[in-house]
Amino acid sequence: MSSIRNKVQLIGRLGTKPELKEFESGKKKVSFSLATNEYYYNKAGERVEETTWHNLAAWDKTAENLSKLLDKGAEIAIEGKITNRSYEDKDGVKKYLTEIIIDEFVLFGEKVTQ
Repeated sequence: MSSIRNKVQLIGRLGTKPELKEFESGKKKVSFSLATNEYYYNKAGERVEETTWHNLAAWDKTAENLSKLLDKGAEIAIEGKITNRSYEDKDGVKKYLTEIIIDEFVLFGEKVTQ
C-alpha cells in the first residue's frame, strides 16, 4: 500500500499559460493553475457547477515538455503528489503554498493556443 500514499490524479483545464523558470543550478520548473469542475443538483433541482483551482508544478524534462505543449485552456490529465511549502514575500510576510508536483501527464486533443 505504500505506493499509493500521497498520490493525486486530476483532469482539468489550464487557467494560465505555463511559466517556465530556469535556476542558476540548471534545474527547470514550470508552474500553472488547473481548474477542475464538479456538477451537482441543488434542492431546487438546478444544476450547479463548482470549480476548484489547483496550483501545479513540474521539474526538469517534464517541465520543458509541458511548457512546449500546453497553453491556457488546454485539457490535461495529471498524476502527482501534494506538497506544501512556505516562503517570505517581498514585504517579509510568510506565505504558504500547496501545489501538486506532476509526475506524469496525458494531453487531450490538440495543442491549444491563444
